[in-house]
Order: sequence, then structure tokens, then C-alpha cells
Amino acid sequence: MQKIAFLGLGHMGAPMARRLLAAGYPLTVWNRTPARAEPLVAEGAVLAGSPAQAVRHADVVLTMLAGPDALTAVADAVVPELRPGTAWVEMSTVGPDAVREVGGRLKDGVLLVDAPVMGSTDRAADGTLGILAGGDVTAVEPVLAHLGTVTRTGPLGSGAALKLVVNTAVIGGVGIVAEALRLADTFGLDGDTARAALAASPLGGVVGRAFAEDVHFATELAVKDLGIATGAARLPVAEAVSAHFRQAAEDPALTRADIARAVTRIRKGPR
Repeated sequence: MQKIAFLGLGHMGAPMARRLLAAGYPLTVWNRTPARAEPLVAEGAVLAGSPAQAVRHADVVLTMLAGPDALTAVADAVVPELRPGTAWVEMSTVGPDAVREVGGRLKDGVLLVDAPVMGSTDRAADGTLGILAGGDVTAVEPVLAHLGTVTRTGPLGSGAALKLVVNTAVIGGVGIVAEALRLADTFGLDGDTARAALAASPLGGVVGRAFAEDVHFATELAVKDLGIATGAARLPVAEAVSAHFRQAAEDPALTRADIARAVTRIRKGPR
């Protein structure tokens, strides 16, 4: 079977890597904090001491990193090590510019696919992620099939772009739901009644996402994603929602908090 290197074992990366290990792939893993890799090593993965070491003999490299800066740092280390015939699947939410910048640095014969995912930790664990794949995904589609359903989005960078479109809409919707509940509180409405009415409206899916407790999406990631989006286009609504989430991210009580707790913070209004 193809040898796989998986770099980035956060809340999403770890369950994704575990699915590939369970599928029987020889798996080498790396994470900036090595302790996060210990459960996978106990299950049979090999821990690399550096990104370069992780990819040196890999046929397929998958990265699930925190953002563009982390991707740049990893690319600095791994680009010289990638040999022709290697496929790199970049699955982080970093935007199309970051993906294309990495693509421009690769040697001839190294394939790059951008394949960010839709879904959170629950869907990562059971292999039902939505995978938005830009570029020629054919060679890596059998690997990605263990993680979820692949949607081909177009040329390199299109998957990363579409992921930002989706996240901007979803995070924006979550901010609107939080403000709508603040309005309900202002009117003296029962909170559960207002929430149920919103859940029965066309915003029902966003309401579910706003209050999900069994998944993980840190407030800082919402700020990061909206920052990339608003840097690419003038988006006044997204900019306003981003300000809400920045305030929540700066609240010491919500450090590294899930987005559901940030909704409560936004609902209370400015400090």
C-alpha cells in the first residue's frame, strides 16, 4: 500500500489520521506538539521528529494545519524532500493564494491537491467529511475515500476558495443567530422559544451549528477564516461578524473555546 505521511494532529487531523491507519496504510505522523501523536503511535503509526523526516519516504502527504503561517513553515521544511511522484494533499483552511504559492515552489512531478474539508470532529471520526478537492485528485481519491466524499471543484486552489465561501456563510450565519437571540432577549422573549423558532426557520442548520456541543471549532479559527475571506474581497457583513468573534476570542474565559460558547458571548453584547 502507499506510504502516507500525515502532518498536523489537532482536533481534525488526529481522527483523520486514525482512519487511514485503521485502513491499513503505513502511516508516519508529525505534530508540532509530539505528545498529541502518542495515541496514534500506540496504534501503530510511526512518529517523525520533523516534517522533513515525515515526508522523506512518503507516497502521499496530507497536511491538516492551523492556517497559512503554519502551512508556510511546513512547506519550507518539506518542499526540498518531496520527490517526483509524491502527491501532497493540503487539507487545511488556508485560502487559494496560500495553496498556489506552495504549488509554485514544488519540483516537477510532485502533485499538489487542495482538499479542505466540511464537517467537524464527529464527521472526521466516522469518515463522512465533505472533501472539496481542487486540482487533479484522481491519484489520491482512493485515500481520500476513507475520510469522506470527494467533490471535484476545479483547478488547483478552487477547493480552498470554495471552503472559504462555505465557512464565511456558516460563520456569518452563526453570528446573525447570536444577534437575533440578543434581540429576543431585549424583547423579553423566552430564550428556548426563540431558539426553537429560529431552528424551524430557513436558518435551522445554522442554529444547530451554533449550539453544537459534540463538535469542535475554536473561536480563533473562525477569526482566522473570516480574516482570509475579508482580505480577499470587501465583505462588510463578514467584517462585522469577524469583529464579534474577535471580541469573543479575546475574552480570557473563552480562550480556545468552541464556537458554541462564543455564541453566548456575542449574545450578551459588547463588554
